[in-house]
Amino acid sequence: MENELLRYISQFPALTEEEITEIADNIPVQTFKKGTILLKEGDTADICFFVLKGCVRQYHLVDDEEKTTAFFTEEQAVVSFASYSQQLPSKHYWSCVEDSVLVVGSLNYEQEMYQKFPKLAAITRALMEQDFGKTQSALVAFMSSSPEERYRKLLTDRPDLFGRAPQHQIASYLGVTPESLSRIRKRIFVKK
Repeated sequence: MENELLRYISQFPALTEEEITEIADNIPVQTFKKGTILLKEGDTADICFFVLKGCVRQYHLVDDEEKTTAFFTEEQAVVSFASYSQQLPSKHYWSCVEDSVLVVGSLNYEQEMYQKFPKLAAITRALMEQDFGKTQSALVAFMSSSPEERYRKLLTDRPDLFGRAPQHQIASYLGVTPESLSRIRKRIFVKK
């Protein structure tokens, strides 16, 4: 996975080759098995992740039923800002949907890396702002669309999820039951 990490870091022209190599050599990367719970609701997130390979699902429980709120795949950060930076109890779970290779970070380690590589702080901030903008747009689109529109958008924007996550988790993410998702899929494929 070192190659994946190097490839990702290399896309930032602000970093020299030397910095890229040193950053990659110093970033902790771990492999997690499918089903691993990375964070539990009520725990404080003292670490964050970045997906190099794999899929992590975020969900919370409502009346003992899992409600999926996000899927994180390659080149996406998995961080609970309120829990991580403010040390508040998490309101959700993170679970590996498939075997995953993740960069693992902590607040202390993050600060050390920013001191050692000042350009990294600016890059991280720019990525976080970009991610925040995407999240805001996605939330607005989700809130103002029908379940069928959400399904079509997911099919267009993230088709890989359909082969990676179980259908009941995708249904939950779309805000429908698995049965409703089956009906939506049937309607769409009959129209084609």
